[in-house]
Amino acid sequence: MIGDMISLESLDFSHNQFFGAIPSSMSNLTFLSHLNLSNNNFSGPIPRGNQFQLLDDPLIYTGNPFLCGFPLKIDCPGDDSHDPHAGENDKSDEIWFYFVIALGFVTGFWGVIGVLYIKKNWRHACFGYVDEVADRIYVVVVLKVAKLKNRLQ
Repeated sequence: MIGDMISLESLDFSHNQFFGAIPSSMSNLTFLSHLNLSNNNFSGPIPRGNQFQLLDDPLIYTGNPFLCGFPLKIDCPGDDSHDPHAGENDKSDEIWFYFVIALGFVTGFWGVIGVLYIKKNWRHACFGYVDEVADRIYVVVVLKVAKLKNRLQ
């Protein structure tokens, strides 16, 4: 009959001596935002549907050694379904992720290198600037080393 209290928002049955299966009618509690069934003797599968899909903290069910199903790591016997939040497309998401990264790298790399290869005056300007910066750094280092030598003598 607990499933008839559809306006129930919080339910704490922790640290009792309850045993047996969690009533499947509890999935009718659509306003339930807090649930604690820990440290009892519940057994069997955790109900699915409605709020039970959102209440996915395994700590809700700790201390119930014979419970199984999502969100616990214990699969129920004869149950092939796993975490409903686990993506069915995990492999394809991973492939798309690496594809997009590679595409971004190739686009950026060839966007710079391709332009420098095609535009001769840009290439000369870019490498001329790099040479100029390297020369400036070299001059600064040589001057600092000379000053250091003068101070040490």
